[in-house]
Amino acid sequence: MLRILLICIPFLWSTMTTQAQNYELGKVTIAELKEKVHPKDSTAPAAILFKKGRTYFGYNKDVGFYANHVCEVKIKIYKKEGLSWADQKVRFYIGYEKLNEDRLEFSEAVTYNLENGNIVKTKLDNQGAFKNKINQYWKEKTITLPNVKVGSVIEYKYVLRSENLGKFPDFDIQFNIPVDYFYYKTQIPEFYIYKPILIGGIPLETESKFTAASQSFDNAYSQTSSFNYRQIETFYKGKEVPALKDEPYINNLENYRGSIQQELERVRLPDQPVKDYSLTWEGVAKTIFKDDSFGKQLNHSALFTDDLNKLLVNVEDKNEKLNLIFTYVKNRMNWNDINSCYTEKGVEKAYKDQTGNVAEINFILINMLRSAGLEANPVLVSTIQNGLPVYPTRAGFNYVIAAAEIDGKKILLDATHKFTTPNILPLNVLNWKGRLIKKDGASEEIELDSALQSKEIYTMIVKIKPDGKMDGQGRVQRTDYDAYTFRVENNSKTEDVYLEKFENRLGGVEISNYKIENQKSNLDQSVIETFSFASSNRSDIIDGKIFVSPLLFFGQSKNPFNQEKRQMPVYFGYKNLEKFNFNIEIPQGYAVESIPKPVRIASEDKRMSFLLNFSVTENKIQIVSQKEINSSIFAAEDYEMIKEFFQKIIVSQNEKIILKKI
Repeated sequence: MLRILLICIPFLWSTMTTQAQNYELGKVTIAELKEKVHPKDSTAPAAILFKKGRTYFGYNKDVGFYANHVCEVKIKIYKKEGLSWADQKVRFYIGYEKLNEDRLEFSEAVTYNLENGNIVKTKLDNQGAFKNKINQYWKEKTITLPNVKVGSVIEYKYVLRSENLGKFPDFDIQFNIPVDYFYYKTQIPEFYIYKPILIGGIPLETESKFTAASQSFDNAYSQTSSFNYRQIETFYKGKEVPALKDEPYINNLENYRGSIQQELERVRLPDQPVKDYSLTWEGVAKTIFKDDSFGKQLNHSALFTDDLNKLLVNVEDKNEKLNLIFTYVKNRMNWNDINSCYTEKGVEKAYKDQTGNVAEINFILINMLRSAGLEANPVLVSTIQNGLPVYPTRAGFNYVIAAAEIDGKKILLDATHKFTTPNILPLNVLNWKGRLIKKDGASEEIELDSALQSKEIYTMIVKIKPDGKMDGQGRVQRTDYDAYTFRVENNSKTEDVYLEKFENRLGGVEISNYKIENQKSNLDQSVIETFSFASSNRSDIIDGKIFVSPLLFFGQSKNPFNQEKRQMPVYFGYKNLEKFNFNIEIPQGYAVESIPKPVRIASEDKRMSFLLNFSVTENKIQIVSQKEINSSIFAAEDYEMIKEFFQKIIVSQNEKIILKKI
């Protein structure tokens, strides 16, 4: 399932007569400055009154065509929380091999305030802008508009000049504040064919037509030359774009941000062969494989022969070899927190230094597996933070893992994280699909979402006393991704800190005799917690009767899905089973007056199910509760079903077992 709203917009050769309104910088009104709240969203801390963009081409004799991207923005500040919009950052690319780096310039940055009934302008001086180098590929230019306060209107403009015609900057049309109006115009020479792509499903108007254009430039003899051509002129406009708001159970909010993108498909310059840039993922994989920082780094098996001979003494079983090598690389290597499909210093130096980026560590793993006679290949991945690769591009991947194959079964591995195990990857890697690249550069698509159903199983033996207090013993078993998540979240916590948090989560239960198994070792085994507990506030006594919640201190009281509507898919991360087995002993002199009715619910497609069952034998109550989520992601169209499903669970968990005196 593609977790993104994606629409490819065909050119519309229509005869639309609607013209864009006249939105210009410098036209701030007293009414705008007096406005206290946004008319469509009273919670908005700020709003973009308009955002206008234009992409047009220039030409010079040295580089040929280049692109200019112009952006004008006007923002109203309504609340103190909106003051952060005074800071504006724009990134630009500097990592080209043959092209000149992009150039970015801000201008017309002004703050408007209302003072004594008059509009007061404060312009940004040169000291308000600075550059910051992000890494070897990107720089960032920042401005901070002056004298910004609640009620201000701010404006700015920037121009980005780029020789990169293969990928335009995205024109974002949705933010975490509302956008009242947007307008984006492209003027592209007929020699360049782009495919417009809309992310986020924001309604818009669009029209395309041919117009006449020309370019003037200084030739090699310092004479002015010019030429005429046709260009494709397209506009996109829309209004009342709602704020993009975070919601529970979402993978990456950026995947769903409304934006207009342009994908270069073909170049057909006069008197030159047609160049087709409409890449396939297979073509992207081959291009990456040929890079010296990728393919060549997978041919260093001999580097590890001596260490492998020591590690694999008398080991013949392939699975044992894989586990030994995987554990060895995880323990030896230390990740430098850099994601990349490419090596920086190479596997040889990384192995010697015992530190490296994602590619270096996992290429070391692949080389060692191959040297040990196992089939192993790299798998290109886009992490959740990097977003979903919408169309074939080298920039679509930012991570690489390993895939070994034993007896026809693929085993996915990532040695950069200490708590991963075979087929248990970091959660940010579980992002739809990856592309496995073989030794000859051929590739195939593989599923990253785990087929495993991770489990959390709670077993409790509980004794209720006549005063309503209870104590007993508990055991919690976590498998696969639930175990991995537990290890990652609690690795750096002391036992005292963890138990304090655990007790608070259970509503003040006192934990004693706590033991844990397999938290930092035996990673292929379940994490198991055992403990004794005592609680003085998890039951109510009314008129001599004891009222007990079926799931004691583990029940939910609030539905996490409380919005009226859902814009985005619901992301659970992985398939999960949560099960509670309770054995409750009731006090002497009491009997069960009533228990809730058993509950069994399931979605039509069986991707969600829940049961709650009770049985009473003498002075014992057995309770079994089981919730299954059998898909990692659900479409936004399933939201009402999910909301209702969780609400029914909460209602059932908050009914009471009633004990009466006999």
